[in-house]
Amino acid sequence: MEQVKDLELKFLPVLPLKNMVALPKSIVPVVVGRDISIKAVEFAAKNNKEVFVSAQRSESVETPMVSDLFDVGTRAIILQIARMPNNTFKILIEGICRAQIQAEQPGDGFLGVLVKDIDAGIIQDSAKNNALWRTLYEDFKEYISLNEKISPDLLALFKGPQDLDYLTDTIAVQLPLNFLQRQDVLNLIDLEERAIHLSVLLKKEIEVLLTAQKIKKRVQRQIDKNQKDYYLNEQMRAIQRELGKNDFQQEIDALRKQLKKTKISKEAYEKVESELKRLESMTPTSPEAAVSRNYVDWLLNLPWENTTSDNVTIEEAEKLLDNSHAGMKKPKERIIEFLAAKKFAGNELKRSPIICLAGPPGVGKTSLALSIAQALGRKLVRISLGGMRDEAEIRGHRRTYIGAMPGKIIQAMKKAEVLNPVIVLDEIDKMAMDFRGDPASALLEVLDPEQNHAFSDYFLEVDYDLSNVMFITTANVVDNVPYPLLDRMEIIGLNGYTSAEKLKIAQDFLVPKLLKEHALKPEQFIVCEKILSRVIEEYTKEAGVRQLERVIAKLVRKAIQSLLKDKNLKIINITDENISSWLGRAKFKEPDRSKLKDIGRVTGLAWTEVGGDVLDIEVVTLKGKGALTLTGQLGEVMQESAQAAMTYIRSRAKDLGLKPDFYSELDIHIHVPEGAIPKDGPSAGITIGTAIASALTGISVVKAIAMTGEITLQGRVLPVGGLKEKLLAASRLGIKKVIVSKENEDDIKEFEKELNGSLEIFYAENMDEVLKNSFMQDPFEKAKKDLKANKTKNKKIKNKSKKKVSKNKKKKK
Repeated sequence: MEQVKDLELKFLPVLPLKNMVALPKSIVPVVVGRDISIKAVEFAAKNNKEVFVSAQRSESVETPMVSDLFDVGTRAIILQIARMPNNTFKILIEGICRAQIQAEQPGDGFLGVLVKDIDAGIIQDSAKNNALWRTLYEDFKEYISLNEKISPDLLALFKGPQDLDYLTDTIAVQLPLNFLQRQDVLNLIDLEERAIHLSVLLKKEIEVLLTAQKIKKRVQRQIDKNQKDYYLNEQMRAIQRELGKNDFQQEIDALRKQLKKTKISKEAYEKVESELKRLESMTPTSPEAAVSRNYVDWLLNLPWENTTSDNVTIEEAEKLLDNSHAGMKKPKERIIEFLAAKKFAGNELKRSPIICLAGPPGVGKTSLALSIAQALGRKLVRISLGGMRDEAEIRGHRRTYIGAMPGKIIQAMKKAEVLNPVIVLDEIDKMAMDFRGDPASALLEVLDPEQNHAFSDYFLEVDYDLSNVMFITTANVVDNVPYPLLDRMEIIGLNGYTSAEKLKIAQDFLVPKLLKEHALKPEQFIVCEKILSRVIEEYTKEAGVRQLERVIAKLVRKAIQSLLKDKNLKIINITDENISSWLGRAKFKEPDRSKLKDIGRVTGLAWTEVGGDVLDIEVVTLKGKGALTLTGQLGEVMQESAQAAMTYIRSRAKDLGLKPDFYSELDIHIHVPEGAIPKDGPSAGITIGTAIASALTGISVVKAIAMTGEITLQGRVLPVGGLKEKLLAASRLGIKKVIVSKENEDDIKEFEKELNGSLEIFYAENMDEVLKNSFMQDPFEKAKKDLKANKTKNKKIKNKSKKKVSKNKKKKK
């Protein structure tokens, strides 16, 4: 092989590159941004456009020196220069030949060097030259055939073995070499060594491409197999259709027949037909087929036209309701009204009422709803809303979710199998909300007669008519129900039962029911009215009858235990001794109010979630400096009522016979017993005022009297709520007389008959009337008499003192 020839030295500007090597025979785009590079390009552009291109040894050097560059680089010519907006150049350079730095010769603001071209020479051994040429050429040809990115036309550039140098540099340009590998190829000046080195690199790259091709073919074969399987499955389906053995297709055909028989809405019909067409193009075992089949089943199995006829007569409905529940006049009247209107209007009346039964626990709200369904001859489905906090429970889940299904409303309709059932939404006041949505908001559409004819469930994706459904909701406290939802319902209050009603329920319903459950005959278990009344008064304290049922059930179990112990015993007659022995001491026995102090103590009436109750308010006056103390865990409203009552008493101090400045010499302590229980509300206002007046005047309060009403600064008595529960509690606890606001008279007239005349009710307009009717002695008349007596007494004392003075004068004379 010939030696490398020294050519003449040339001065060239240097273009340093980062992580990039420009090889001979290559055309490379370069972005020029550094000052030394820009000035080098500008110098070259003014001269012969030639530059010396060399790679930096380290990319971190921003302003390289000649020592920072590789000695061997490429002499290149600038083919194109484009100036960029940010004062940089984008140039296109073509490598001409290898060159080596001989000396540094700085230019004007750029690196300049003296370089000499390096000629690789030729391989003297022509056989070796030809062999290397042929090997590289064939390998490169195979590489081009495997690499779709390189055009086969490139091979036409090489004429024969004399182009070995050109071939090696071209191969180096086309191979995906990294920075150091390219620099190594550039450093290989000896043509033979370079050709062998590139042959090795080319072989490795061919192996990589062959392996990639094998992987690609394997993937393609798998795809082809899936397509083949699909094709064969389609053929099998065709064969099975011909033989009549295609179960899946038979199922689809059966669904299509069912669709034609079912009178569903046009929108639902189109939806089902579309899903059936999709099903036909799916494999039976695919997950999508199961989802579509489930969706079609739901649409086809919902009631779209089936209804139950309201064929029960009004008389039969009234009898059924009366036999199943005692009392409850209002809800019974409302159901009979609807039944009468339905029978009169027929199909013209399409809307069903939306009723909310509100009342304390245990009064029979849910069981009344069942009786309503029976009275109307309709099917009943109950949905419990207590603790529900996910909107999807009402509206359903979208079909994109795994395991999606419709909401509770649509599920209830499928269960009912008719278009006009009675759906009971139990505990509507117990719903909650969180990040998953607000179910109360979702119910707005369900319970709105203007919207529920086109209820939208996320799963069904079609409108469904709920206008024929009678919705009955139940709640303990309607204050917990959002107002927009409450506004859509007709509220019917179910108040607590009177003792007489509880006695009737126990005799007619609870005792027969429990005897039947425990397989006892009526003649084996005898309990009289007196015993039941004692159980109601002393062992239960509730608005409903749940606790009463549990107590009677305990008596039944004790009776069975006695029958099993004594085989000769055939009948159990419940006596007072049995009650005391089996149930223990009385739990709710009221104190004898006749023994309680009457001055400064007044009985008030209170409303609770489980019915009415009474509370005693006690007032004591002490020598002090005018402090007003309130105890008994009173709320802000109740404390303000006490302050208003105190202000009223101070304004009437003279009329009540009190000193005008009595409050500055006395401390007044107001206490409401059962301090562990929070109390609030304005209805204790007149009770507190009466107790303060009694304590200050020393006049006793009438025994067995209770009162409720809000007080104002001027002494007016304002109306309050919860009167039925309060008066029932007063009647139950032996109160004989009740004072309420005159404005509550119409409210009380609605249920006055239920009190059975056990209470004397006085309607007061102002506090003067309250005090006159609650004190043993009229405080205003007493104050007048005391004032008159004081005047007479003072007059006598004055006259006596005058006589005494006149006698003394006579003695002096």
